[in-house]
Amino acid sequence: MKILVVDDEHDVKTLFLQRFRKEIKTGNMNFVFAFSGEEAITYLNGNKQEAVLILSDINMPGMSGLELLEHIKQKFHAPPPVVMMITAYGDDENFNTAKRLGADDFLTKPLDFNLLKDKLKTLI
Repeated sequence: MKILVVDDEHDVKTLFLQRFRKEIKTGNMNFVFAFSGEEAITYLNGNKQEAVLILSDINMPGMSGLELLEHIKQKFHAPPPVVMMITAYGDDENFNTAKRLGADDFLTKPLDFNLLKDKLKTLI
């Protein structure tokens, strides 16, 4: 499964590669990283939306994760990717906005990687 992780913090890439080492080695999961909403859109447009799942931070400079979510849900339909929003702020306003825009799930930082692995395994 191809997973696009969108987060402006570059250390997230190292963290994901460490935590999912076994899944990457077996080929069950393949991670691609974008460090802005704009970079994520460029990737999706250039790769015919090959990401099956998108994990996106909400609070990023430039295009926010909520703006990215809205763009993804409007542009990519066949089939639509699963989009999980990640934020350090588990506030009701972001949660409600993300759900209204079509987010499939909502996770808070620091990420519980065991919970995330369980969620991802149900999608494989």
